[in-house]
Amino acid sequence: MTPALNKPLPEIEAQATGGVKFTHQAFHGKVVVLYFYPKDNTPGCTTEAMQFRDQHEAFAQAGAVVFGVSRDNMVSHEKFKEGLGLPFELIADTEEKLCHMFGVVKNKIMYGKKVKGIERSTFLIDAKGVLRAEWRGIKVAGHVEEVLQAVQELRAAA
Repeated sequence: MTPALNKPLPEIEAQATGGVKFTHQAFHGKVVVLYFYPKDNTPGCTTEAMQFRDQHEAFAQAGAVVFGVSRDNMVSHEKFKEGLGLPFELIADTEEKLCHMFGVVKNKIMYGKKVKGIERSTFLIDAKGVLRAEWRGIKVAGHVEEVLQAVQELRAAA
């Protein structure tokens, strides 16, 4: 079931770096930013991760927790996180449960071949577990600032 705007999310459970288990209960009362990206250590994904890293303090001050999500395994995520000094956790969605739940798995053409890939997307979940905003098929430039602004507006409205 794909989450709908302004509706509570279905139950979610996923493993993240740092031994963190991502569930509703674990982050109830916090705004959550879930950003889905295609692959660790690729140019666009590295840039996006660094931009979330560089704005991490502002997200934290606005009461938000950031999670990156891709199909990479935990070993890849730990290296990616360590290499970039990321202050947030990465969810290893190796079975694509979250990717399918949020509808971010898309058919793409890469080097003339059809492949299944992750559409770069971000979801904003409020402190009560309700999906408040989504950005799909985004471009990296300016995106993190737009998400941060939405988090700050959500907090101001609360």
